[in-house]
Amino acid sequence: MITLNAASLPLAAGIANNGFVAVLLGLFIIAVVLLMAFFVLTYGRIWLQAFMSNVPMNPFDLVFMSLRQVNAKTIVDARIQAMQAGVGQDPTTGITTKRLEAHYLAGGNVPRVISAIIAAHRADIDLDFDRAAAIDLAGRDVLDAVKTSVYPKVIDCPDPEKSPRSTLSAVAKNGVEVKVRARVTVRTNLKQLIGGATEDTIIARVGEGIITAIGSSNDQFAVMENPDRISKAVLERGLDAHTAFEIVSIDIADIDIGENIGARLQADQAEADTRKAQAMAEKRRADAIAREQEMKAQVALRRGQVVAAEAEVPRAMAEAFRKGTLETLNNGSPS
Repeated sequence: MITLNAASLPLAAGIANNGFVAVLLGLFIIAVVLLMAFFVLTYGRIWLQAFMSNVPMNPFDLVFMSLRQVNAKTIVDARIQAMQAGVGQDPTTGITTKRLEAHYLAGGNVPRVISAIIAAHRADIDLDFDRAAAIDLAGRDVLDAVKTSVYPKVIDCPDPEKSPRSTLSAVAKNGVEVKVRARVTVRTNLKQLIGGATEDTIIARVGEGIITAIGSSNDQFAVMENPDRISKAVLERGLDAHTAFEIVSIDIADIDIGENIGARLQADQAEADTRKAQAMAEKRRADAIAREQEMKAQVALRRGQVVAAEAEVPRAMAEAFRKGTLETLNNGSPS
């Protein structure tokens, strides 16, 4: 039987405390190892990729990104892409982790914004991160806008996908219809992309300008001889004002001669005049017939009045005989 004296009690307590501390230290070390293993398995590849790409990245930022529901790989890939392209290196206005996170949380498309900035930098186009992010959040495809700035886009006027007609129809001064199909070459105006009018406005304005130019021509031959005159007249009107595009050129792709609308309108007018004249003649005929009937009625009325007057003569004579006031003429003198 083991007995503990008073001197051995502090020693036992110290051993127990040391054992408890050792257990806590062991649990702490195990937790640290597990956390490190979790970090390595989850973020190790991303952090190593950033480190090897010379992109400084705090390991805790990767964890905080996940807590903020941000895709850490998307942010890191964007930073690496910008670093390798040599864009957005300014620590204040450049492409930083916090600014990329803010754009991601705002619902923006981070990869397309970075690709657009790199493409603009290669094409020597002034496009910083703030403008690119604003264009993206406005609902425009910023990468497509940059590509359109580098490689102009061709728009059909009228657009066969949005209009049932394949040509524009205009009438020259001599009344002949001219059918035209145009192709408009445009490039994006990044400064007016936010709030600027879209392709539909360009098509509408160009169509209006072409119709006006043809309408001011004397005949269809003037249009067919100099189709470039139409393009110049349309370009001089500044149709790309307040739009998201800059018109590079307007080319007449096809010209056809339609019907003589002026002659048809004249024929229609002549036919309408003929019908109007016939209607007026018929009205006059009807008025004459009515007047004739009125005159016949007047004649019958007057005859009736004469007969009535003649009927009054015998009555008056009888009345005179009765009263003895009737005088006869005998040899020119009264009897």
